[in-house]
Amino acid sequence: MEDTFSPTKYKLQSLATGNIFEDSGWMLDAPGEDMPALIRTIYDSKQIHLRDKSLGFYQFADWLPISRMLKGSSAPVTYKSEGLARVLGLSNLWITFSGYWPEKGANMTTCSFKETEAYSVCGRLNPGQKKVLVVASAGNTARAFAKVCSDNHIPLLLCVPHDYINALWFDAPLNDCVKLAVTAYGSDYFDAIHLSNLATQCEGYLAEGGAKNVARRDGMGTTTLSAVTTIGRIPEYYFQAVGSGTGAIAAWEANLRLIEDGRFGSNKMKLMVSQNSPFLPIYEAWKAGSRAMLPYDDILAREHVTEIEAKVLSNRKPPYPIIGGLYDAMCDAGGDVLKATNLEARGAKEIFLETEGVDIYAASAVATASLYNAVHEGLVEKDALIMLNITGGGEELFKSKHSLHYLEPTLKFGVTPTLDQVQKALTGLVW
Repeated sequence: MEDTFSPTKYKLQSLATGNIFEDSGWMLDAPGEDMPALIRTIYDSKQIHLRDKSLGFYQFADWLPISRMLKGSSAPVTYKSEGLARVLGLSNLWITFSGYWPEKGANMTTCSFKETEAYSVCGRLNPGQKKVLVVASAGNTARAFAKVCSDNHIPLLLCVPHDYINALWFDAPLNDCVKLAVTAYGSDYFDAIHLSNLATQCEGYLAEGGAKNVARRDGMGTTTLSAVTTIGRIPEYYFQAVGSGTGAIAAWEANLRLIEDGRFGSNKMKLMVSQNSPFLPIYEAWKAGSRAMLPYDDILAREHVTEIEAKVLSNRKPPYPIIGGLYDAMCDAGGDVLKATNLEARGAKEIFLETEGVDIYAASAVATASLYNAVHEGLVEKDALIMLNITGGGEELFKSKHSLHYLEPTLKFGVTPTLDQVQKALTGLVW
């Protein structure tokens, strides 16, 4: 597959200054600029032409900043809802499903749309570079990157809170090129990010970059590309649960490219993003009309993280205030930040299973609950064209058909390790 692929042609643009520049390899920031801002891909292909479905995720290669295609990928699947739409009284609800649901043609074996990030980021990597990729995660991202890197022999160091390592299940043992470092019991995603930042200060380790990596955002944007190319037009509303908001930023950016494409309409989807109460940092900032994140006591934040069921939504420092981040996306596209309780999400999960026929993740249930609430509160019209981004599902279905293997930690750290501790631990690891 790799031998027949010509690298996608694109340039990068600073969202602070508008400057356009070449991608010299693994650029996460605009050269010579100090103002915190995201950079964005500008593709040579102004219209997207889908490739053969046999390429899986890489059918969207026209708008992916990649130099190669990797094996094992699957694309998001979009279909028009009947069951859930009937319960909600909606006439034009479309579901974009990323997960494991072979009946619908969805074959993401990690059951999460985080595979769209991993196949894009790892496809951007120069195969000749010798550094170890470092990724921080609260679970699903780690599982996706572990699968992609293991299958394609890419050295990877995962940084995950110890409480979340049960999420690191696979249908086969992983290659030794994937190693797991954990922060102590009681730590959270913020602590895993801290550990990953220390690791990338060590020689031979490469920061994946999170939201600043254009490959991550454009990979996640394939959910919107799937929806629009299936429906034939840009939706009016976009529903998704968010922790960092990177998926919503990606949807907005894909939307702008689709407007420029010219074949799918000229509207911007209203971004209806939601958080799992009581962990609501993005919700609180947006409702306060603040670009800056509001103060959030560390102890209280950790308590709130333990209370929510959708642990993957627990990012305490999301790319919300940065130029080109979620705040700017919301201001440009319109929409709102919503919230759903654990109880509401559990109810939505049951409704989705009953009406659509597959289990979904807690984060997807938060999005579904928020859609349910928005309909009943009159925030969306019953005949509006709505995209519901189901970012993970089919895990129970997958586990019922496969025996599981769990990734064990290679390294264990305290809640807040020092750089010296990390350097000593990484010394001597064989990749």
